Amino acid sequence: MSRRSARKNAFFLLFQMDFNQAEEYEQVKEIFFAEAEEPVEEDDKDFIVSEVEGTRAHMEEIDQVIGECAKGWNTDRMSKVDLAILRLAVYELRFSEDTPVGVAINEAVELAKKFSSDEAPGFINGILGKVVQ
Repeated sequence: MSRRSARKNAFFLLFQMDFNQAEEYEQVKEIFFAEAEEPVEEDDKDFIVSEVEGTRAHMEEIDQVIGECAKGWNTDRMSKVDLAILRLAVYELRFSEDTPVGVAINEAVELAKKFSSDEAPGFINGILGKVVQ
């Protein structure tokens, strides 16, 4: 599995977590990997879990950063897809030393192109551009 594909799975899992209680994380994670479209190698699973758990650990700060950079937008008003993409990208930009800035932004925009509205890639790119300033 490529890093891009593993990141897409991290986005999927983060998105699913938005519909579940925090206490249900372990169960949701187990079901997610058991029902994955393609088998997930242990290295990829470690990356996915690291990304999701890192994002969850810093969620309050990440949401604050997103809110500050999204003028006129509250995270409660954003689509859950866009919010999951932004949360993952902001985690990578602010807390993960493994992902270069350009890669984090590009991957977020690509996820938005594939899974969100026509306006989402520009919206996400704009917010992430402000995050890195």
